[in-house]
Amino acid sequence: MRQIKWSNPIEIGFAQGSFQIVTGPSEALNCMANLWPDRRGPLYVAARSLCRAAIDGRKSAEEAREMFISATREAHLKMH
Repeated sequence: MRQIKWSNPIEIGFAQGSFQIVTGPSEALNCMANLWPDRRGPLYVAARSLCRAAIDGRKSAEEAREMFISATREAHLKMH
C-alpha cells in the first residue's frame, strides 16, 4: 500500500480521552477500522472509499483528507 501524506495532519479526539494524529489516507483507513465510534453514516463510507482511491492514485490525497474531515464531523469527533 502506498504511503501518501496529507499537507496537514489531523488530530482527532475520541470519547475515551485518547487522541490520534492522522497523516494520510492509510492512517485514516486504520483509524476508521479500529478507533471509530458506532456512528458510521454515509460520509464515513465515502471517506473510506476516497482514502482507498487516493492510495490507488485515482483521487488526490487532499480530496480524501476533506472527506475524512467531513466523516469526523458526522461522527461528532473533535478535531484539534
